[in-house]
Amino acid sequence: MENGIRVRFAPSPTGYLHVGSLRTALYNYLYARKTGGKFILRIEDTDQSRYIEGAVDNLIRTLKRVDLDYDEGPEKAGEFGPYYQSQRTAIYSRYADELIEKGAAYRCFCTAGDLQKMRERQLAENKDTRYDGRCRNLTEEEINKKLANGDPYVIRLQVPTAGEIIFYDLVRDKVTFPWEMVDDQILIKSDGFPTYHLANVVDDHLMQITHVIRGEEWLSSIPKHLFMYEMLGWKPPKMAHLPLILNPDKSKLSKRQGDVAVEDFLNKGFMPETLLNFIALLGWHAKGDRELFSLKELETEFSLKRISKSGAVFDQEKLKWMNGHYLKHLALEKIADRARKYFLEAEYDISDTEKYEKVISFARERVSLLSEIPEQAEMFYREISFNAEDLDMIGQENSQKIFRFWIMELENKDSWNEQEINDLIKKTSAELEIKGKALYFPLRIALFGSGHGPEIWTLYDILGKEEVLKRLKKLV
Repeated sequence: MENGIRVRFAPSPTGYLHVGSLRTALYNYLYARKTGGKFILRIEDTDQSRYIEGAVDNLIRTLKRVDLDYDEGPEKAGEFGPYYQSQRTAIYSRYADELIEKGAAYRCFCTAGDLQKMRERQLAENKDTRYDGRCRNLTEEEINKKLANGDPYVIRLQVPTAGEIIFYDLVRDKVTFPWEMVDDQILIKSDGFPTYHLANVVDDHLMQITHVIRGEEWLSSIPKHLFMYEMLGWKPPKMAHLPLILNPDKSKLSKRQGDVAVEDFLNKGFMPETLLNFIALLGWHAKGDRELFSLKELETEFSLKRISKSGAVFDQEKLKWMNGHYLKHLALEKIADRARKYFLEAEYDISDTEKYEKVISFARERVSLLSEIPEQAEMFYREISFNAEDLDMIGQENSQKIFRFWIMELENKDSWNEQEINDLIKKTSAELEIKGKALYFPLRIALFGSGHGPEIWTLYDILGKEEVLKRLKKLV
């Protein structure tokens, strides 16, 4: 049954969807499904300088590819829209003005040059570089004069300068920040667009967000946000800040050390089930040692109480192991459908659906990625290229005897089942007095291109009688 819990995933459209952002989206989605609440997608596109055309469509497409279905947002109108912050600027300006009236914000007329000189002086004095609050004390007369002159300005938050703020995080428990560590954050930029901080607070309140679940990099922003909630007379949502995702060397996960875009992993052949399962375990754990979960199972098992405070290592080897598991255990039809594009890229003729599915059944047991399957299938779709050692074995007298014997036997019967092929192997061994490697290696090399490989029946079943005969006849 539905309750009042509302969570949101609020990315900026600045490019690809980072795996860390996918984890944030997943945890919000899981909490909403676990509690019967709502999962909202909100696009935080107020920083127009970083906006990338097509990024929103790419984001929504990626969420669909991994089956994270949101309840409200772009393409899914709800009563709290619009869900693009760039379409809500008038709303933010109203609340910025209210903060000014309440003495919690002020207009700052400092130019870029003023700020540069300020930073240079602070660096020379070995001080932290931050705004020094010089426009806090402008008189009303001075402010009106600058406004009359048309001087550009930003609106800054006027935080307390002494004491500390204490708040509770669902992951971090009690958190304390001295106010002296908190700067006068810009709320409205000179172009009239809000910064993340104001828009975030206003939208979370107006959209009735009850829980904010996001990365720990935002933890230091909470004092500013809670101050705004207090000054606007609003009740803040509960907060849960997720641990960092780390490289194996414990540095923060970044593109410099490999793929971090969800699309890259999907295009390489990692599957949605794998990514969701793996990413769910980066900072959260279920009861016991269980590691394999479907999305539906995660919806049941997930709990904010089991989110860790410490960073989680992104282990690509474990990711590949998990992908291999799903390749072997998901429905064959699903794997065949997902692998299709890689076969078409390799220019394999997969018009014979029955053969194609048999190839998938064989190859998926031997790979970790969807993209690796065509390589394991090459011998079923392309002419085999033999090396010198293979050609030597093919040309041996016993090998030639085996090939001629099989050609004769296969042509005497229209179709063969597994038992009959196995019986033919025994018959070949008995009548030609050839056994072991001397029997199996020539057949596998002729049909598969390698002395090591699947059972002879598997090769016959995939290739079919006509192709088996064709390959044998070319070698005698």
